Amino acid sequence: MKIIVPATSANIGPGFDSVGVAVSKYLTIEVLGESDRWLIEHDLERRIPSNERNLLIKVARRIAPAIQPHHLKMTSDIPLARGLGSSSSVIVAGIELANQLANLQLSNAEKLNLATKIEGHPDNVAPAIYGNLTISSYLNEKVSTVVTEFPEVSFIAYVPNYELRTKDSRGVLPKGLSYREAVTASSVANVAIAALMKGDMVTAGRAIESDRFHEHFRQGLIKEFPKIKMLAKKNGAYATYLSGAGPTVMVLAPKDQSKMIKEKIEEQQFKGQVFELQVDCRGVRVEK
Repeated sequence: MKIIVPATSANIGPGFDSVGVAVSKYLTIEVLGESDRWLIEHDLERRIPSNERNLLIKVARRIAPAIQPHHLKMTSDIPLARGLGSSSSVIVAGIELANQLANLQLSNAEKLNLATKIEGHPDNVAPAIYGNLTISSYLNEKVSTVVTEFPEVSFIAYVPNYELRTKDSRGVLPKGLSYREAVTASSVANVAIAALMKGDMVTAGRAIESDRFHEHFRQGLIKEFPKIKMLAKKNGAYATYLSGAGPTVMVLAPKDQSKMIKEKIEEQQFKGQVFELQVDCRGVRVEK
């Protein structure tokens, strides 16, 4: 059995802690068989545990404490701690592992509620479960989510070699906004979502780049951001935004412009990698 979970790109400008989209990088968990203890084969960083201390197993045992230990293989091309939902993908995989091994028959809504309680907000876990674009809220420990298609665009992701800790990224945010500023920020977010759902990428792009909740506080933490945004805009991109808490910089571009924009970013020889990604429409899935 294989459990496959997509990467995610959250916030998308003003959709702070609410909006996310599943994209075409993946975490795969292969269940190899029962064992007397948990063992996870992986070729990821050394800091990633290979036993029951792994987040995957912690989540699975939280959902189904009595499940039999198994021998697993974990592979992932989702960059760690880069704003592409690497930890959220593991949380979703852990829930699905418990679901399969304990035959819990969880619905997607139940998976999302569990994942949100663990993660703290639904912006990454929702698209990892459902695929596509998700708009979610978490109020009084209840999750509401809307799943819809993302307009036809390419995602060009610049992934720096350095990490940006969520603690540091959250640390630059203000403790509050004035009522007037909050209303303005909310109106920008409303237009961004409405335009995305309508398929109007020009209007959506303007709104995405006009976020007032978090981006203009965080962009200074990623030195490559201004140059990438300028190059992208000059070459026909709709918008440039920080993926999640960063440091990945994401460009939304027409498909016929994506190759050129990717090459322009690569020409800068920044210390990082550039990927062209597409929307994943399936979310978490199991192959048996």
